[in-house]
Amino acid sequence: MSAAPDLSGLIKSYDVRGLVGVDLTDDVAVAIGAAFASAIVLPDAADLPDAGAESAGAPTVVIGHDMRDSSPGLARAIARGLNARGVDAIHIGLCSTDGLYHASGVLDLPGVMVTASHNPAAYNGMKLCRSRARAVGENSGLADVRTLAERYLAEGVPQSEPGSETERDMLAEYGAFLRSLVPLDGIRPLRVVVDAANAMAGHTVPAVLGTEAGLLQLPLEIIPLYFELDGTFPNHEPNPLDEENLKDLQAAVKEHNADLGLAFDGDADRCFVVDEKGAVVTASAITCLVGLRETARELAAGNTPTVIHNLISSRAVQEQLAEAGAIPVRSRVGHSFIKAEMASLNAVFGGEHSAHFYFRDFFYADSGMLAAMHVLAALGEQTGPLSELLEPYAPYTASGEINSRVTDVTAATERVRARFAAGAHVDEMDGLTIDNWTDERWWLNVRPSNTEPLLRLNVEAAIPAVMERVRDEALAVIREV
Repeated sequence: MSAAPDLSGLIKSYDVRGLVGVDLTDDVAVAIGAAFASAIVLPDAADLPDAGAESAGAPTVVIGHDMRDSSPGLARAIARGLNARGVDAIHIGLCSTDGLYHASGVLDLPGVMVTASHNPAAYNGMKLCRSRARAVGENSGLADVRTLAERYLAEGVPQSEPGSETERDMLAEYGAFLRSLVPLDGIRPLRVVVDAANAMAGHTVPAVLGTEAGLLQLPLEIIPLYFELDGTFPNHEPNPLDEENLKDLQAAVKEHNADLGLAFDGDADRCFVVDEKGAVVTASAITCLVGLRETARELAAGNTPTVIHNLISSRAVQEQLAEAGAIPVRSRVGHSFIKAEMASLNAVFGGEHSAHFYFRDFFYADSGMLAAMHVLAALGEQTGPLSELLEPYAPYTASGEINSRVTDVTAATERVRARFAAGAHVDEMDGLTIDNWTDERWWLNVRPSNTEPLLRLNVEAAIPAVMERVRDEALAVIREV
């Protein structure tokens, strides 16, 4: 019997991510598929005997993948691991991560999405979910998957009566489902530049916002940038969080006199927005816009809406949602935390600074496309430009997230506490948050990275000069040698 390998560098807090052929091989994918079956699928199937009705009662998992060269092979390897444990697999093929969540939701099946999201071409990974797109994270089953996968790699996968594999195309169903949540047929005509970064939005945007999946034409003129699927990302990396990757979109919006621009990440579960002037819109402003739309809809139905926001979203989010009649709830950063809060509180919407947006009516899961459709609807329902529509939602100045490599994360955090905590409100929900809004009207948060010796700083203030001062002082303290 060989020693069990250590997969802690591959199977992380929220998902699976590593170098193809080094960290993530077909054998590893088989072991993860089998471990997912044992730890998540089979216990769930025992509790819910009707799960997997697509396969006549057999435990079943739906599998999708992105456009990376390694993704189809990894999807087949995952299916082999599932089959070995007696679990059937439904392959839906090329899809965005929210396309996989849609399939998991409507089929009521656990799911595996093969993707490395915004990571460079050499990487791949997986996102796992329970039935109806419920998150699988470190504290909700992913640690068990890791432990079992390590054991199966060392000892072999226990064999059961083999499961089966089938295929199903769900792209048109996905598009129709999203259109049913945010109808766009009645908005004014809009010209929209979309940067797909040679990634999955090049597959989904023509289907959902266009007619390629057989849906009716919308009053949208889509100007495509980099829609050709190419997992080598020949134009730029599929990471819109790096503003360098938004430059082509910003230029195209101005060149085409477009109403707005949309940029999606590699697996198209995040959407970033550029206004008609080419300015990048903050995720907090989008959280305000969509949160207020969903709040108004809930209030009109006679319900009191709850909206989740992570703790480094702009203070404007909680202020404006509360003023509109919602209950804003502050959460830790990370999709597994927000999805759990969404479900436990039946929250109508949730937003993160990283441009993940979550919807109750989308199985409490995140969807970049659905967020984009809300922006299109809000813009198309009135006559002004996007910059004017969004101006009220960005009243404060923020630093954005700034990473510092430090030798001792704990010591650096304590230096920040010593420098700034006096007279302020302090909490440790996620890292260290110091709130001095009642006095100088600023707050800061420092959070450690889960995987690297990094400290992440976010600062916001009512006055730009105050934000700059606090930011610079905090960085000096963090980077003190």
